[in-house]
Formats: sequence, C-alpha cells, structure tokens
Amino acid sequence: MQTDQLEIRPMSGCSESVRREAALVFIDGFYRELSFLSPDRDRLADAFAPMINPDAFWLAVRGGAVVGILACSDRTKQAIRLDRERMRRSFGLLKSSIAYRVMKGEFEKGRLHPEGTGYIECVATSSASRRQGVASRLLDHVLQHAPYRRYVLDLMDTNEPARRLYAKKGFVETRRVKEPFGGIKGFKERVYMEKTALDPARK
Repeated sequence: MQTDQLEIRPMSGCSESVRREAALVFIDGFYRELSFLSPDRDRLADAFAPMINPDAFWLAVRGGAVVGILACSDRTKQAIRLDRERMRRSFGLLKSSIAYRVMKGEFEKGRLHPEGTGYIECVATSSASRRQGVASRLLDHVLQHAPYRRYVLDLMDTNEPARRLYAKKGFVETRRVKEPFGGIKGFKERVYMEKTALDPARK
C-alpha cells in the first residue's frame, strides 16, 4: 500500500488496543535504547502502553493498523508519563531505577519551553512501513493542525536522515551540544532544531 492511503488522526479518545498498537510502534522505533530493559518487545509494550499520554500523540493508520506515531508535548503535558512502580514490576529494581533516571529528563523536555511551543518527540514508524514517507506525512499534519506558534526538537547527530527531513520541513538547526557519555550512547552531539508556525494567528 502507498502512503496516500494513510490516515493521520489524534490518539486522544482511542481504545486500549490502539494504545498498545502505538506502544509497539514506539518499541519498534526505539528498541535499541529500550532493549536494555528487556529484549521481549511484548513485555516492553505491556509496560509502556499505560504510560503513553494519548493527548500528546498523533497516529498514522493504514489498513486499520497503527504504522506510525508522533508526539507533540508542551509545558502542560508529557508524551510519556513514567510510572516508577510499573517499571519496577516489569523490569526489576536495578534496571528500572537506571532507566527512570535517564528517561525522566528526556520526557520532561516539553516543560522547559514557553507557552505556545510544541516539542516534537517519540517519532517512530513500524519496521514494515519505513522509507514510505510515514514520518513525513505525520509531521506535515501536526505542523498544520497542532495549536502552536513554534516547534522545537532535538536528535542525535548520527540520525542524518531525520535531520534532513526536518530541514526539508523548515526546521533550522540552532545549536549542537556535546552529549555526556556519548561514547556509551553511540553519538557525540545532540542537535537542536526549531521552526516557527506559518500561521501568525496561532497562540
């Protein structure tokens, strides 16, 4: 199937089964980082699905299945609301404690920006739907329909395809910051980009 058969919709109000589908796409997209907790994708999805905030996510749906996700958080809402106790029950005390400390900062970045700013994060596509323009369609839709006057994001310097995509959509690189323990994490710098909404009436 082609990307013109995609439907982009907000996740808000979705069923629990759709939330788990979105969680599986999230795991698919960030498996390298999350596999530290468990190599079992279903186990990871069961743990993270209840922590997904539907009010922050948009879904790409094709043939009734979720094939892509994108979150736009802000100072009032997080994309992933970490549950320390759920993580402990799912992955044990040691692993969950380490992951919670690392992820907490990552999933609170939207709160650091002023009112009217949307923080783009958790962009992921299912393995079977990659290189088909799914992320591009999601981003176009969110930039057109989300109620922000400014958008910001950050990504690893090794993720050149994503950087090119964002640049194509009008995002401008504003700075690069050396990543602590970059040798362990697999990248050297974090790249920050931003874009101003075309509609000046947005607040």
